[in-house]
Amino acid sequence: MIDKTAREAQAIRDARVLFAEALTDLGLMAPFFNRSAADIDRLIEAAVTGYADSMLAQGARKERTGTAHDDPIPF
Repeated sequence: MIDKTAREAQAIRDARVLFAEALTDLGLMAPFFNRSAADIDRLIEAAVTGYADSMLAQGARKERTGTAHDDPIPF
């Protein structure tokens, strides 16, 4: 994200709690414990941006349902 809005910045700060919980559940908190809030926010922002970019790219493509009806007629 570039030029985050106040709401986006707050959402990233709010996500720190869930991020910390996930790290703890996975036994990964130790390497992150002494990281700055800016470092943690950077990781969260990277994940959110990657997720959002992927969803936008996928939205531009027709989703396959796995049925034969998704394939173009072969004639």
